[in-house]
Formats: sequence, C-alpha cells, structure tokens
Amino acid sequence: MNTALEKYILAAVTTNPAKVAGGTAVFIVKDKEEMDFFAKNLEAILDGIAHGIGEDLYIIVKH
Repeated sequence: MNTALEKYILAAVTTNPAKVAGGTAVFIVKDKEEMDFFAKNLEAILDGIAHGIGEDLYIIVKH
C-alpha cells in the first residue's frame, strides 16, 4: 500500500487572517485584486491549482 500524500494544501491567500491558521504557507493581502494576483502567481510557481473558498480566501492545492 502506498501511503505517500498525493493531495495537499500548498498555500493559502486571504484578505481575512481570521480564516486561516498554521500548517501551510499563509499570504495575507490587502484586497481582492492583490489576492487574485497572488493566487494566480502561486498557482504557477508551486505547480498547483488555486481554489476560491468564499470571497476572501484562496487555497493552492497539489492534486
């Protein structure tokens, strides 16, 4: 049985620090425009997929 992690959260990008906790890289940004910019770039840099979780949080996930 292969027990290696295949799916995991690489980073979180948010305008609301109360929405996230430790355990992954967290990027706190000032507004939605900056949040979209960070999510799009981190998605490419980390080779992951950005998922919007509400209006104030993205998570970058490795599938």
